[in-house]
Amino acid sequence: MRTTIGCAVGLLVGVAIVAAQTPDPNSGFRSTKEGIDFFLGDEFVARYHFKSDIAKPYLWPLKGPGGFNLTRAWPMEKAPPGGSTDHPHQKSVWFCHGDVICEGLEQKSKIRGVEGVDFWSEAPGHGRIVGTEGLSGTGDDAPLRMDNRWLTADGTLVLVEKTTIQLRYLGANARLFTFDIDLEARDHPVTFGDTKEGSFGVRINDLIREQKGNGKLENANGKVGENEVWGQKSAWCDYSGTIDGKVVGLAIFDDPSNPYPACWHARGYGLMAANPFGRGKSGFPAMKGRTDLVKLAKGEHLKLRYGILLHSGDAKQGKVAEYFKEFVKRKG
Repeated sequence: MRTTIGCAVGLLVGVAIVAAQTPDPNSGFRSTKEGIDFFLGDEFVARYHFKSDIAKPYLWPLKGPGGFNLTRAWPMEKAPPGGSTDHPHQKSVWFCHGDVICEGLEQKSKIRGVEGVDFWSEAPGHGRIVGTEGLSGTGDDAPLRMDNRWLTADGTLVLVEKTTIQLRYLGANARLFTFDIDLEARDHPVTFGDTKEGSFGVRINDLIREQKGNGKLENANGKVGENEVWGQKSAWCDYSGTIDGKVVGLAIFDDPSNPYPACWHARGYGLMAANPFGRGKSGFPAMKGRTDLVKLAKGEHLKLRYGILLHSGDAKQGKVAEYFKEFVKRKG
């Protein structure tokens, strides 16, 4: 009996030691016919779409801890019964802007209400962001480096975008994507128009939206709900709610080093977007009366950094504020 108990205790101790020594899974990615798949060890986390004929690159599916789909699947997949089918341009996770004005460029296609090129909507005449994979890096936890071209409807270059995407494992209950974005006005001076339609956006899973869902929209300042969050400045914004009996959430981080802090184009129907370009005309309360548009001279660069935290629990349980501090510290 003592031998049996001793063996059992030894086995449990051995398992505990092995578990303690199990390293955190490294991030990696694999090329597919549609784009790039991101993994943590053998766990599929997301796919970055850019290879097919699409309006702009987007990240979908996007799976949080436990494998829960945190963003809306429509229009990439058929909507489930009762699912939303509005705003088809809001594809899971994306980066763009709704009015990019290129000085000296004659536009053959114009969209009503947009002075320059509309990269946000997919109305006739919209701009396109065409992605190509650049240097991918080597070794464990290497980032993905993308080379994206912002083009008019007829293919004229407006902006050059170089984006580095990094996935990190933050323990069993959190994963972090970081996006380091470099925009260059290579051929012409560029102005980012004053519109609410921008810029680093997420369309959350219908189940955890505020309207017609069970979700909660909140920001770093403790404000809750669309009426308190929309158009305000905040270090981060979070959506959380229950999917299949489990509380999960997604936060967008706005790095404080960004030269233009974001206001939040965040809606109860499921949109959450950090917009650094909207001013007084956007309607953002935090920008009332502001007319100072963001401009790039020819050859000038604008660097922005955002994060997406995929977490268990709501913003408090998921330690979103603590992970934001880690995001700020862990550059590169």
